[in-house]
Amino acid sequence: MRTEEIVKVAVDQDLCVGSGQCALTADDVFDQSDEDGTVVLLNATPPADRKPDIQHAVALCPAAAITLEPNE
Repeated sequence: MRTEEIVKVAVDQDLCVGSGQCALTADDVFDQSDEDGTVVLLNATPPADRKPDIQHAVALCPAAAITLEPNE
């Protein structure tokens, strides 16, 4: 069975304030830089079953540094 990709995840490291909520919510999609704590995108096209956690990470981001785009 094939797991379809549901979205494209994008991050803006310039907006990121390093709160780490994304990495706590979806640690297979987001991490934090060892240098400054800003978001590191690990998987820009996660599988469909990760959608709820990714949406939660977007909602928790205090700087609105994470966006979701429809997957073409």
